[in-house]
Order: sequence, then C-alpha cells, then structure tokens
Amino acid sequence: MSMIDAQERPTKPAIWDGLRGKCPNCHKGHLFQSYLKAVDTCENCGAEMHHHRADDGPAYVVILIVAHIVGLLFHLLFDLLNRDPFWMIAVLIPVSVGMSLYMLPRVKGAFIGLQWAKRMHGFAVPRSKP
Repeated sequence: MSMIDAQERPTKPAIWDGLRGKCPNCHKGHLFQSYLKAVDTCENCGAEMHHHRADDGPAYVVILIVAHIVGLLFHLLFDLLNRDPFWMIAVLIPVSVGMSLYMLPRVKGAFIGLQWAKRMHGFAVPRSKP
C-alpha cells in the first residue's frame, strides 16, 4: 500500500460533503447527476464514485427519521385538529412525502461520503490513469 493509500480520510467532512451533494474528495464537484443517480467520476477532481453501494440504507434511515417526526406530529395535531381524520390526512401525508423526498438524496450522499472516507466497496485504492 502506498503512502497516499495509507493516509486517513476524514469522516465528518466526507459525510458533510455528501449531505450537501458535493464530492467528498475535492469538496467542489457534484455528487449526483440527477435526483438519486450518483456520478461515475467527479467532474472537478476525477475521483471515481461508481463504487458506492448505498442500496436500501438511505431509505431505511429516511423512513426511521420521518416516522418519528410524523408520529410526534400526529400526537400533537390529534387534539389541535379535533380528531378529524380528513385534516390529519391532509396535513400528515404531504409532510411525510415532502420530508422523504427532501431527505433521501442528502442521506444517500452521506452514505456515499461515509463509504469513501472508510474506503469501503472499492474506494480503497485509486486507479491509475493510462
């Protein structure tokens, strides 16, 4: 393993860059080419990002967070909206969908940043360019 490969990658900045949708290597390039499709390589530094294996992890984390928040809102709104099922549905479904759609790419970016920092799933050895 070369000296470059042995250097530790900082985890917190990599996760933060992933949350912002930025490349964890250079902190400037875009991590996604569309809503959830990660780029193969960073347009700024050329770091390969196609190694990531986020799979279902981000969805589970988003469901966990959104369910806790919506569950709390359900209890708070139950008395406030006079137990009217129509208003409960009218408020909580858009909140749930909106939060999920907002959080999913950010959580996936954090997963990719964590995998990059911990050298998981092919991020360990940078490939030499021909």
